[in-house]
Amino acid sequence: MKQVLYEQSTLTPSKVICVGRNYVEHIYELGNEVPENMVLFNKPNASISDRLYYIQEDCRFEGEICFLMYDGKIEGVGFGLDLTKADLQNYLKAKGLPWERAKAFDNAAVLSPFVKCKGSLESLEMKLYLNDRVQQHATYELMIYKPQQIVDEIASFMHIEDGDIIMSGTPKGVTTYQRGDRLKAEISMDGKIILEAAFTAL
Repeated sequence: MKQVLYEQSTLTPSKVICVGRNYVEHIYELGNEVPENMVLFNKPNASISDRLYYIQEDCRFEGEICFLMYDGKIEGVGFGLDLTKADLQNYLKAKGLPWERAKAFDNAAVLSPFVKCKGSLESLEMKLYLNDRVQQHATYELMIYKPQQIVDEIASFMHIEDGDIIMSGTPKGVTTYQRGDRLKAEISMDGKIILEAAFTAL
């Protein structure tokens, strides 16, 4: 079973719960419609990785603010890459089929260590750099569904286990990557960087 780092301990998530289409400009960049309800899907424990692997030419990364859950509440914050086989996902969507083959494959949830959530969730901000250039930028204000709304919606139909991860959605700027590409993420709260994570595609 895959584990994640939190402070000085390790936790074993049963699943990674992902929010789709949570930023309007990202919805438009992919040519999707703004959903009437929250879009949710899961990645299994086997998807978790602390390394970014090159998968295939059409595989894109989606940088996201992530939450570590404990006792039904947000305990920690981290960064994650939701990897997607884009062509396959488009095919599955066109056929009205589930997304697992495009979203839930091994190493498709690349996660940083998590830090204790200290500060105001309303001040959350994420910046992701691709080869030293800003590629994605997310803030609390840009989220359609805010963190507590996401937790409440998930809990309305599915039990959230201690150590489970929520990936809160991606802002505009998703793109593909190649071996050797360098990605660096910064998570800020109350105007201060609380977490930095770097990945080089293997």
